[in-house]
Amino acid sequence: MNLLDKLNRDDRFAQSIGARITELREGYARTELTVEERHLNGGGVCQGGVIYTLSDLAFAAVTNSHGLLSLGISNTTTFLHSAQLGETLVAECTETFDHHKLPYCDIRVSNGQGELIAVMTGLAYRTKQEVPFDTLM
Repeated sequence: MNLLDKLNRDDRFAQSIGARITELREGYARTELTVEERHLNGGGVCQGGVIYTLSDLAFAAVTNSHGLLSLGISNTTTFLHSAQLGETLVAECTETFDHHKLPYCDIRVSNGQGELIAVMTGLAYRTKQEVPFDTLM
């Protein structure tokens, strides 16, 4: 099984909100989600936790792509613009530093109009436990 399919299947929380990995290659992942009624907060815009989860899924894909279980240990998210009902959000994660124990990534979330919605940085801890997969995609 490839890693993209494995993570889309096994990350049950991301799956429950409709987030999915659409592209995965060395040092890069792309995730997508369409904002639905269930994603809206009391202010009528997309809940920040939904945007964070979309970003975190891309982060997990990139950091685990080296075949070792990697878990997020520090994340900083800055929300720049509200996401609206019906918009498709895209998170793009780029591995900035592939450290053998502490990989670091930058993630950008935008909407279908190309507006930047949020930015996130992530630091992971890479364990010695293998993540079995055949290919990335």
